[in-house]
Formats: sequence, C-alpha cells, structure tokens
Amino acid sequence: MTPRPSSSGPEPRKTTGKKTAQAAEKAVANKSPAKKATAKKAVAKKATAKKAVANKKGTQKTATEKTATKQAAPREAVAPPRAEVAVSPALDAGDRERLLAGTHHDPHAVLGAHRVPGGVAFRAFRPYALAVTVLSGKLRVELHDDGDGFFSGLVPLAEVPLHRLLVAYEGTVQEVEDPYRFLPTLGELDLHLIGEGRHEQLWRALGAHPATHDGVAGTRFAVWAPNARGVRVAGGFNFWDGTGHPMRSLGSTGVWELFLPGVGAGELYKFEITRPDGSRTFRADPLARRTEVPPATSSVVHDSDYTWGDEEWLAHRADAPAHEAPMSVYEVHLPSWRPGLTYRQLAEQLPAYVADLGFTHVELMPVAEHPFGGSWGYQVTGFYAPTARLGDPDDFKYLVDRLHRAGIGVLMDWVPAHFPRDDWALAEFDGRPLYEHSDPLRAAHPDWGTLEFDFGRREVRNFLVANAVYWCEEFHIDGLRVDAVASMLYLDYSREPGQWTPNEHGGRENLDAVAFLQEMNATLYRRVPGVVTVAEESTAWDGVTRATHHKGPSGFGGLGFGLKWNMGWMHDSLEYMSREPVHRTYHHGELTFSMVYAYSENYVLPISHDEVVHGKKSLVSKMPGDWWQQRANERAYLGWMWAHPGKQLLFMGQEFAQGAEWSEAHGPDWWLLDPEYGAAADHRGVRDLVRDLNTVYRATPALWRRDTHPSGFAWVVGDAADDDVVAFLRLDADGTPLLAVSNFAPVVRSGYRLGVPEDIPAWHEVLNTDAARYGGGDVLNPHPVKPDAQGWHGRPASIRLTLPPLATVWLRPA
Repeated sequence: MTPRPSSSGPEPRKTTGKKTAQAAEKAVANKSPAKKATAKKAVAKKATAKKAVANKKGTQKTATEKTATKQAAPREAVAPPRAEVAVSPALDAGDRERLLAGTHHDPHAVLGAHRVPGGVAFRAFRPYALAVTVLSGKLRVELHDDGDGFFSGLVPLAEVPLHRLLVAYEGTVQEVEDPYRFLPTLGELDLHLIGEGRHEQLWRALGAHPATHDGVAGTRFAVWAPNARGVRVAGGFNFWDGTGHPMRSLGSTGVWELFLPGVGAGELYKFEITRPDGSRTFRADPLARRTEVPPATSSVVHDSDYTWGDEEWLAHRADAPAHEAPMSVYEVHLPSWRPGLTYRQLAEQLPAYVADLGFTHVELMPVAEHPFGGSWGYQVTGFYAPTARLGDPDDFKYLVDRLHRAGIGVLMDWVPAHFPRDDWALAEFDGRPLYEHSDPLRAAHPDWGTLEFDFGRREVRNFLVANAVYWCEEFHIDGLRVDAVASMLYLDYSREPGQWTPNEHGGRENLDAVAFLQEMNATLYRRVPGVVTVAEESTAWDGVTRATHHKGPSGFGGLGFGLKWNMGWMHDSLEYMSREPVHRTYHHGELTFSMVYAYSENYVLPISHDEVVHGKKSLVSKMPGDWWQQRANERAYLGWMWAHPGKQLLFMGQEFAQGAEWSEAHGPDWWLLDPEYGAAADHRGVRDLVRDLNTVYRATPALWRRDTHPSGFAWVVGDAADDDVVAFLRLDADGTPLLAVSNFAPVVRSGYRLGVPEDIPAWHEVLNTDAARYGGGDVLNPHPVKPDAQGWHGRPASIRLTLPPLATVWLRPA
C-alpha cells in the first residue's frame, strides 16, 4: 500500500535554485572528515552522473525546473487546488541534524513521499550519492541536491504515487525501492504483546526477517532499545555505514523498525545505536537467528527452508510424562565429541552411536552462540542462534531431526542466569542497563565475571521465556536443562553480607527469578506437548519440581520443573566411591542417604562434565586401587546408579572408562577403543556394560515406571556397613520386582543371604558387572536361585547369592 499522505509539511519558504559550485564546495567543507573526499568527487562528477542517468532512463526534468510539465503516473492526479501555496520540499534544519546525528525517532515522517501544500514532496537521504531521481510510471523527476546526502523535490500531484529511486553514485547507477515509503511491518497486536511482556513468539516480531512487504522483497528489521536516541541498520549492503538507514521508533514500546528492500538471507548486519549521551555503539542483534563464525560478531539474516521428517517422533513424544518413562541421557559437547565435524557430519555418527549404546536421550551442552569456546557455551551472546562453528541453523535442525528419527530425544542446556559483558552484545545494550539489573550489586555475577538478567523487567522476562519456547518449537528440542538455577533463586548467592539487599519480605529469595522460572515452565509445558524441563539446582529449595499453582510449606508455589539434578546424590556417592574399600565401612551413609529425600523431587542422577574436569579426574580415575580395581569400581557404581531411583545422565567418554579428564580442545580419547591399542578390551568392556545396562533398564519397567513414588522402592538391606553391601528392590506398578545388590568390598562374598518376597519362586541373574565380557573376574550366579523359608532382613523368605568383588548384580523373577 502507498503510505497515507501527510496532513502537514515543512513551513512555507521560498524555493531555491540549483546550488552553485561555490555553495557545493562549502557543503563539502561542512561534511564529516570521513566523507569530505567522496563529497568533493561528487561535486566534480555531478554532470557525468546526470548524463549517465539520462542515458539510462532518457531525458529527465528536475522538480524545480519542470513542475508544470504534465507526467503520466500509476496514480495520475489532477493538480492541487490553486489556493495552496507551494512550500520547499527540503528538510528543515532540525530534521537534517537529527538524521545526520542518528537521533531521529521517525525518519519515515520526513523521508519518502508526502502530501504537502503545492503537491507531493519527495525526500531522500542518500549519503555519497551524486544524484537521485524519482521514478513512477513515466514520471521522471530529478531531485534537488540539498547537500550532506539529502535530496528533495516538489511535484504538483494530488496524491502520493508508488515510486522507486534512481540513485547515481560514482561509477554506477542503481534503481532501488525507497525504504521510507513502507508502512510498519509490525502490527498493533505485536506491539501490544511486546509492551505487556507476553509475546510468546517474540522471535517472529523482532530480529531480521526476509519478507515480501507491499509486493516488494526485502528484510524487515526490528529491535528493542528503549533508551536509544536513535537506531540505524548497518551491514554489508550499505558498506557498514548505517547513516542512510535510520529506523523508526514505534510508540512507547521501545521497538525500532525498518523494512529494507533488496536485502536478503545471508546478509551481515548490526544495529548502530545512538546512546543517551550521544555516543554510538554497534551491536549484534539480540534476536539474531544466525551469526558469523566466532570470533567474528556480526548477525546474519536467516531464512529457513528446512523440511522436517520427525513427525512420528513428535506424535508420540507426549505419550508418557518423562518421570514415568525410561530416560538415560548421554551428555555431549558437540564441538569436541568428534572434533572438526559439522552438524551434518555429526548427524551421520552421533545418532548411530547413541542408539547402539541404548541411551534414550542426548543432552547437548549449550548450543546457543558464544564468543569464547573455553566457556563450553555457558556464556551466551546469541540466545536465538545455534553456534555457527558447526554450521547454520538448518544444519542444526538436520542433526536434531536425525536424532529423532533414530528414536533419541534431544535435551539442550539453556543458560538464562547470566550473560557476558562483551561490548557488542547485550551489556548496556542501548547505553544504559537494559537486559541486566540497574543495581550494580544485582547485575554483577560474583563468580563468573558476567551480568545477571533483570528478571523483574517484563521485556527481559519475555525475551527469555520466548527463547525457551523458540528452541522447542523451531528446533523441536524435547527439553531444556536450565543451568545455574541456584544462582538465580538467591539474592545472597556467592555474596557476603552488605553485598546484597533483602527482598520486600526481608528474605534472601529472588522473587523476580522465582516468578520468571514459574512463567517459563508454565508457558513451555502449555505450548509444547511432551516437553520436559530439568533444573540444575544445588540447594534444598522447596518445590523445584512441584506444579507452579501448588504452594508448599515455604509459601511459594512450585517452580514447575519436570526434573531436578540430584547434586547431593552425585556428591555423596562419588565421595564414597573415591575412598579405599577399607574405609568405606565408616562412610556407608554417603551411599544410602540419598534415599532419605529421594521422593522430595523428581530426580536425575548426573555424572556430568562438571565432575570430570578441573582436577576432579575422570570417573574411572576417581576410583581407588589398581587398574583392574578402578574399572571394577566404575562398573559396580554404574550398575548401582542405573538401579537407583531417578533418571541417569553420563558424560561422554565415561562410557568407556577414559582415564584422562575431558578437554574441550580434543574431546574423548577415542583411540582407547582402537583394537590396535593393547588395553582396548578393558575400555570396550565398560562400554559393553553401559550398553547392557541401558538394554535391561529400558526393558524393565520396575526401574523407571515409579521413579517418583516411594512404592517403587524397598530396602532389602541398607545398613550392612561392615560388609560394604547394599541391596534393594525396584517395583513396577503391578509389584513386579527387580533385585539390585552391590558389593563395594574387594572380596567375594559366597552364600550371602538376602531377604526376598515369598511369592517369587526363583530369581534369575540378568546383569552382573563382574562378567568376563565387561573385563571382570566372571564370578556369576549362572543358575536360577530359589528362596528358602528362612526369614531374613524382616522378610519371610531369603536367598543365598555369590557376590562378586566390587560388583553389582541385578536379578529378576525367573
């Protein structure tokens, strides 16, 4: 549509004639130093440029010389009423100054075509141009050069016509659309939702989007910068000089918008923001859906054309809630899993590997763009863009798609707690604290040198909630593991007295963060069927996995997560396992204490990347003893872990007992599995155990159906500290049991008696971590074990087992 003619224009003043050569030289002198050389050339070559235009489009007439000449146009109109007194179409000094300084809030009100007394005023702002001509049908009107890149002309038309611009530069002439003839690309509903902080698909409104607007192809740009005095778009399409592309401010929302015809997918861009103090900063787009490969920092216009093939996966994803379904998770750092592979190359290897080992899910360490690889992705600058290190967004979609088609769910680490201070990203984005809290004590994260989000600001909360939705809806992510939740929940997190201010009730809880997490979880579960959110929360906060509308003893509603990492289980159990067996007797409670609170939340049992770096040693290297004992301890521990209530998570490399700590520089030591390596069988044996653990686990509902119900677990013996033995039953909904027995002593225990239910006629060993094929001593219970009537451990019947040293045994009813 053609913009509605303006009802007002500049004050009437006498029209001027063409600029003399002396006046032109004076205008050159007034330009900024960076533009003087080009402007001087423009003066010298003006005649040549005009001749080039004439040769391209035929003889043309300037607005001031030919206003009375009748021209044909798509919207031909009669001359305006004779009573109107024509005014100069040139911009007044105030508008010129604001446009040159990058502080104009409404460039569309003065640039483009507007109805004024005497006709239609055409105005263009084209720095470095030698001449600008308006084209509309047969209408050819060369605009007057007003200096500093401004051109204007008055045409005696009664209505504003559709038009294009013919712009002459040194050595070239371009016919282009006029960006300032288009209506806003954002509707009232978008602006209302943004203002309310409730735009759940914010990425569809803000950012850069290739689109066809009023029949013209281009890209619409929009950014939230409420403190900016002005915003311009700069990119490869304008040689990184945004002077000629100022954006307009849309009401009180703080959103700036501009549609640029001819700009398409693949173009680099940034926003040039004029701050409140008048200085300027170039910023990457906070909602950019694609970025340059770091260390480059530009945003990239992106237009996805990916066709998904995971319909069957999505159709059944919500068949059972996550806490009532099997879930064993393989944690992966994509850039180092197989260093050098792209998303698409990973898609050819990772799904097959994970499926072969029987894991139900992968958890990807942060995928969102980040400038420093050594942060492992936990210091994010591009919250809406998969890292360009491994490919473009469609390549990442391909990886997720292939994982789904292999029957593997995809969880992704998500980092809403903080962001880095890079001066091209979110920090003081528009010259003042915007995404971070305005109180420096609330903004600075004390541990990581980063900035914390202002969760109390509705637009910031909207930015993050929509981001969670974005990954799940646009990339079909099945769940988010939310990083550093504890640092969000407490105002005094890592702060000394005097470094924090209590909340309105005098407490230490960050009420804004609580409200944000509740809104994020409620929104995500409402919009995305089958999704799961997982909290990395290291404290005893009440109700992490309780529904948001259910209040607990603390008076807070639940946070609404589906699952929570059991950091206490991880810490205690690894402490126990790292001890020499002779000392384990005195620390038996470290192994059993987790069952005191096992049903207070819905838990994941994590052996994550954090436990195998920075001097903590790899999992097998934490274990005491010689190489045989270390592997036996790891196998026994994994068997106990897979049987314990909760979902399992294991970091890459630990599945084959890698001895070295993980390094993002080279990833897992895959060479340990090379048949040419002498000890390869030892590492392959541990990996074979992990495969069998997953296979039996997925086929045994007793191990996962009632993970969050006390009725799904029963101790057989939990206090055999002198023996270093624990034994318990896992129970399906119908009572079908699995018996798990772990012997963490380095001795064989023959004829070890355990109390069992009397209604099971015989027990069959289905998994033994000491089996020879895993690298063990092959101390097994090869035949069905029948109970006798002797009561034991408070039960009416009992069985006698041979317990291998440093091993876990699983038995099911025969």
